[in-house]
Amino acid sequence: MTQPSLDWPYPIKYGTLSEVDSDILIIGGGLAGLTAAITSVKKGLKVVLVDKGGSKYSGKAGSGIDHYHDCPNPASPVTAQELTASRIKSSKGYINAIQKYITAKEGYDVLLELESYGAKVRDTQNSFTGAAFRDEKTKLLFSNDYVNRYILLVWGKTFKPALYKELKRTDVKLYERVMTTSLLTEKGKQGSRVVGATGFNIRTGQFYVFRAKAVILCSGNMGDRGWVFSSELQGIGGRNGPGLVSGDGHSMAWRAGAKLTLMEQTASVRRHRWTTEGSYTTSWFPASVVDAEGKEIPWVDGEGNPISNVSDRCKLPIGQLTRGGSGAPITDVKASIRPSVPSLIPDLEERIKTGEYKLPLYCDFPSMPEHERRAVYGFKIANEGTTWLAYHNMTRAGFDPDKHQLQIYEEPPVGGGYGWRRQLGGGVVVDWDLKSSLEGLYIAGDQMFGGATGPGALTTGRYAARKAAEYAAKAASPVIFQSQVEAEKARVYAPIKRQNGIEWKELASGLAKVMQHYCGDTKSDERLQIGLRWLDELARGEAQIAYARNPHELMRLLEVFSLMSCSQAILHQSLARKASSKQLQFKRSDYLQDDSEQWHKFITIRQQDGDVKIEDMPIDYCGDLAKNYEKHCCL
Repeated sequence: MTQPSLDWPYPIKYGTLSEVDSDILIIGGGLAGLTAAITSVKKGLKVVLVDKGGSKYSGKAGSGIDHYHDCPNPASPVTAQELTASRIKSSKGYINAIQKYITAKEGYDVLLELESYGAKVRDTQNSFTGAAFRDEKTKLLFSNDYVNRYILLVWGKTFKPALYKELKRTDVKLYERVMTTSLLTEKGKQGSRVVGATGFNIRTGQFYVFRAKAVILCSGNMGDRGWVFSSELQGIGGRNGPGLVSGDGHSMAWRAGAKLTLMEQTASVRRHRWTTEGSYTTSWFPASVVDAEGKEIPWVDGEGNPISNVSDRCKLPIGQLTRGGSGAPITDVKASIRPSVPSLIPDLEERIKTGEYKLPLYCDFPSMPEHERRAVYGFKIANEGTTWLAYHNMTRAGFDPDKHQLQIYEEPPVGGGYGWRRQLGGGVVVDWDLKSSLEGLYIAGDQMFGGATGPGALTTGRYAARKAAEYAAKAASPVIFQSQVEAEKARVYAPIKRQNGIEWKELASGLAKVMQHYCGDTKSDERLQIGLRWLDELARGEAQIAYARNPHELMRLLEVFSLMSCSQAILHQSLARKASSKQLQFKRSDYLQDDSEQWHKFITIRQQDGDVKIEDMPIDYCGDLAKNYEKHCCL
């Protein structure tokens, strides 16, 4: 085996095998994983949590979240039924309505649990007393919509540490810095019951076999890494997550035979987005904006009338909900000169072209009322993942929102466009138990199709744990198929046995080029088929000569293998949808008709004995939301 460099700081244990038994195995230590573990162990079961990072700060929420989306609460007039119905309508049904309804029903209860663990969720120090976005009775703070009040502002940087502290109080057995590499199935057969997983320590190389009656998969999606690779410029995680997020869970589920959907919505990224940009449509909503000469860009209400009061930008009629977190209305702003909710003037782009306003644009913090200014700059970006670093560095460098403006880098400047796309909607199909199509495998967080916000990860982790515990209490003891373990062990260790070849960065770069060229914004049968052939050639060629010099490089190389599996699923699903769809931002040059009724459905894919099986699922697959939730929730 290739020997690590002399200064490798950890003992090398390649080939050493550890076997771990549990009732419930949880893969992934983000919000979903920690919540699932805490919930499971309260059921009196033996619980094991495996995390590729360090669970206190790992995952997408490790650096914090600012918005707590889709959460009806005591200060909100909106019900879970209304909120989910609005999400279904705005997406034309292309969402995971089961996850959305669970989040809306249980989001506030989970928030109270987090608070009991020590997380900060309300303005207990009265820093925003009197603000239009504060409920004086509950001391909760709200964003985007001060009337319907279903998007809360929270101190999200406190969430992971609070959950981790609570986890350490329990009997959960925690294995950190262990990368899970495959799901083990009954008799080693693709599509059969999941009975455990394999993994290896990313510092020592030690191999693990985890045996479990039930598995909860919640390790995140592939982020931007399938299309973009530029480790030196922006970090390998791109803009949509930390570097350890690489689609491992999607890959494992795909290879085990689980059913996936919306993988065609997993979109490419057109350009790197600056984390320092003053985005008035996301975390910085509803900032005041001026042009290069200091001329204010007007905000208008739903009828196109100018709005002079900053807080009125966040006041909507009861029941007229905005798209969570973005500030963009449910209806398409570009469809009409009159937006349905408050926004910047919708024809700003045209008025820039005529010279009425001059680029670049700036967020004009000093002109905003103090509460609104501090909520945007001192609160939202100080608690939200990628922007926290910008906040820290800019503040240290002397940026003062009381005095300074910040340039907006968005292109185009209006209409919801960013010059990039971050759909990432693909994932594992789940039922009302949050069970995959495989017996014994439950799904939470970003692992399921449709993705999940922070509240979605928390609520589905909690819900999936209840259902997995219910199953594990009755399930037969799992039996591991030894030849499946040996085959995976050989696959994992193959790169360290090689002395030379190509490194993981070269393989990652090659994969990104394949996806950029053959699965870009405009797709066709011919290009997708070429992409699949290239993936096959990479798998049979370059991947077979890739080598690793230490456990860290081995982890990075196995991540690229995961990305290759995810890319294969994306290409197959893109081939299966023989229609374009504006809603899915999915364009086929050989099938130009948009959103035809015939294709208004979910396309599902799975592997069976190595062959790809294409099926479909009705757009209203979830059935009656309230009835099915009450039937399955088991609270």
